[in-house]
Amino acid sequence: MSKGRIAYQGEPGANSDIVCKQHYPDWEAVACASFEDVFAAVEHGDADLALIPIDNSLAGRVADIHHFLPTSGLHIIAEHFLRIRFNLMGIPGASLDTIRTVHSHVHALGQCRNVIRALNLTPVISGDTAGAAREVAEAADPTMAAISPPLAAEIYGLEILATDVEDEDHNTTRFVVLSPELVRTPAGNGPVVTSFIFNVRNLPAALYKALGGFATNGVNMTKLESYMVGGEFAATQFLAEVDGHPDELGLRRALEELEFFTTEVKILGVYPADEYRQHQPRR
Repeated sequence: MSKGRIAYQGEPGANSDIVCKQHYPDWEAVACASFEDVFAAVEHGDADLALIPIDNSLAGRVADIHHFLPTSGLHIIAEHFLRIRFNLMGIPGASLDTIRTVHSHVHALGQCRNVIRALNLTPVISGDTAGAAREVAEAADPTMAAISPPLAAEIYGLEILATDVEDEDHNTTRFVVLSPELVRTPAGNGPVVTSFIFNVRNLPAALYKALGGFATNGVNMTKLESYMVGGEFAATQFLAEVDGHPDELGLRRALEELEFFTTEVKILGVYPADEYRQHQPRR
């Protein structure tokens, strides 16, 4: 893919920025204040691609993303996993003895509860992890600290007070890349992930019947999440991900069976599985 602009939520030094630098080093990374702004940047042509976090191994799904994906008109074309490493940082001269508050994104605070509790710090929610580092640098207050990626300390001139402060060493976030163009990876070139949404009919055992085709056709489903639609408790939309390509016989038959028990099925993306998946134990 030729060079272009890729939008992400956060500020320079955020984990999303790190993923952009790792996988799209020749692209211009465009920082956006919110997820809504990220989607709008691509929809309006201000960016060619969007990179968003969708799941974290500790915190679960990233809130709000499921509201934007189905109606955005964007398509998933790639996935990337990032081992999350957080450092505790403060202004030059600050120490573990001087800090009283710790600033970060709500997910990062939730992933670093142990150090917050051990140091008896008061958590303060910021818009994103790198933005928290910028806020601490601008405040120039030795009682304030930030939990941010190591790159943020370099960018905003902060000192590292403690490294790898996340609660678990398997803390990993999955990111997906979105494009206005539906680019399906071809079948037969390695492991593939297919992401799709569907609405089940309001009938007894509709979900059980809808999913039965995946079991009988030997398709491994790796994600199934439900969401209310339009504020109605009876109307449910599901986001699902499976191993395989729709051109493969098993998945093709499973998707055909799915349509009998649903009011809508929409493929969000057919893209190469990240190598990270190959190293995960099957349970």
